[in-house]
Amino acid sequence: MRTPMIPDSDYERRITRLQEEMAKADLDVLVTYSSESEPASSRYLADFWPFFDFAGVVVPREGDAALITGGPESFEFARQFSRIKNIHIHPMFVETSAPDWVPPVQYEDFSSILKSVCPRPPRRIGVADWNIFPYAIFLDLQKAASGAEIVPADDVLLRVKAIKSPYEIAVIRKAYWITEQAMIDALNAVREGMAEWEIEAIAHTTMHRLGAEGTSYPIWVCSGPNTRQSLCRSTNRRIKRNELVQLTFGARYMGYCGNMCRPFAIGRVPEKARTLMSVALEAFEGALRDIRPGATAKQVFENYHKTLARYGFEEFTLYGPAHGTGSSEVEGLWLGKGSDLVIQPGMQFNIDIWLNDGEYGLRYEDGIVVTETGLEELTSYRREIIEL
Repeated sequence: MRTPMIPDSDYERRITRLQEEMAKADLDVLVTYSSESEPASSRYLADFWPFFDFAGVVVPREGDAALITGGPESFEFARQFSRIKNIHIHPMFVETSAPDWVPPVQYEDFSSILKSVCPRPPRRIGVADWNIFPYAIFLDLQKAASGAEIVPADDVLLRVKAIKSPYEIAVIRKAYWITEQAMIDALNAVREGMAEWEIEAIAHTTMHRLGAEGTSYPIWVCSGPNTRQSLCRSTNRRIKRNELVQLTFGARYMGYCGNMCRPFAIGRVPEKARTLMSVALEAFEGALRDIRPGATAKQVFENYHKTLARYGFEEFTLYGPAHGTGSSEVEGLWLGKGSDLVIQPGMQFNIDIWLNDGEYGLRYEDGIVVTETGLEELTSYRREIIEL
């Protein structure tokens, strides 16, 4: 069952907080971009997830925010679901194979939209979702704000998203609970001879039955030689006894991403994989110990790296032991050696331990929320060497 747990006031708070961060960054307006596969910004600021068409949110330093989408279908869709009720239709936010609308649509470009949203012509514009912001739309924005400086601003939005509200945390708990139930059902149902995609289907069924609106990413199951892939797809390959299998699951609930990963074997785990699992679990427990309010990302990473180095595994990983998450499965806040982040209460992370020795790859991943005194674990089922 889905329960609407986040009130309008929480979305209003996000806009206000963003405007505070914009003032610190000397931005007059911030513009975001979202698609069906990358909906985080419009979902976070407006609770709107675009289908077919695209979406953007325009936030002035002072005043009310606006939502942009494309076409009459998305306009009506947004009128029902968006928490931001000031909605504009831009021709470049329409799907790539748009029809000739009947009757014709009244479009607006950024020249009109900025004038209606901003109290004065902007001098300095921030663009979030910089690495996916379409060039044609960027040119229209540039033309509309002739002479204005346009700069990347993902960091400005991330500073707002980094600290979760109590309403967000309640929804996040549900996303991880659904994810954990899918993991439990899959592990209980898996049998020798099942295809990878059949196990994935079990997880999908549980997630949707428990109210998930979809998955956090295209979830997968991989086995045997396929486990070497950090990113993979479920295939027709059938599970064999005494081989490594990796489950990588995440349920999306009300715009928030759950995630949980477990390696296992039916029968005995291969010895080399068992060694990898043991080190990964030690590294995981170290991250649970080290992630605390006031701790630095660099210190957490350093301790993680020392754990791997004791076994000669420091080159077997791709990144630090944890990353931020929320409306995107990966939402900045990497706990890496180059980060200046200081961990604060209200931050949410996935502890994400990926190791690959060239023959086997495996991942243990669980969600946590940082509290005033430590952390709350969101998933923990069978964080062990699993042999079925």
